[in-house]
Amino acid sequence: MTDHKITPEEFIAGTVLLLDKPMYWTSFDVVKKIKALLRHRLRIKKIKVGHAGTLDPLATGLLIICTGKKTKEIETYQNQKKEYTGTFFLGASTPSSDLETEPDELYPTDHINADLIQKAAEIFTGEIDQVPPLFSAKKIEGERAYFHARRGDATILKPNKITIHHFEITKLELPEADFRIVCSKGTYIRAIARDFGKEIKSGAYLKALKRTGIGDFSVDDAWTIDDLENFFTNNPIKQP
Repeated sequence: MTDHKITPEEFIAGTVLLLDKPMYWTSFDVVKKIKALLRHRLRIKKIKVGHAGTLDPLATGLLIICTGKKTKEIETYQNQKKEYTGTFFLGASTPSSDLETEPDELYPTDHINADLIQKAAEIFTGEIDQVPPLFSAKKIEGERAYFHARRGDATILKPNKITIHHFEITKLELPEADFRIVCSKGTYIRAIARDFGKEIKSGAYLKALKRTGIGDFSVDDAWTIDDLENFFTNNPIKQP
């Protein structure tokens, strides 16, 4: 457990909290949990809590949580570079480009080698146009895109300009490829998996994802949910 030097009172005044999001939790689940902890442990009715950048439920890793007056700084953290590590599964695709949905197509992998993988990673490095996945929170005429996806609507989102600052395949052991990516705000790693599969004349989906950094902040310095609960249990708020 990281040695977190903070007082309960600082949460009320406003603080920036690094949290390691567990798998299957939405980013909103984390905010809701922290609000509940603060209200219960600090015995206050209202406190502002927000996060600076959504993580999918199947992803883990760094969420920046702002409380109190620090919520005014959320946009600053949202605009910073993000770092991710994870695993692509090669030779198959899913409608959601991750494990939310079952594989729907299989592709050949016999031609895939380290040289092909490296060249594909280089193609995706730099400024690129990326079409967001339909299974996303992007809005189409006021409705979240994932509602269209789950109904089976034939809808394509408009591409966005993003920047991939660093794209490295750290391990290749077919049918899986581990990666490290540093990218700009607005990048969908699931979309990189989808497009990477096409580039190597196969298919790919995101099997695992962890956000390891935002700007200069690292997940190594983050709290867990258990850390927070233990903190408030062992550090009751001082009464006036």
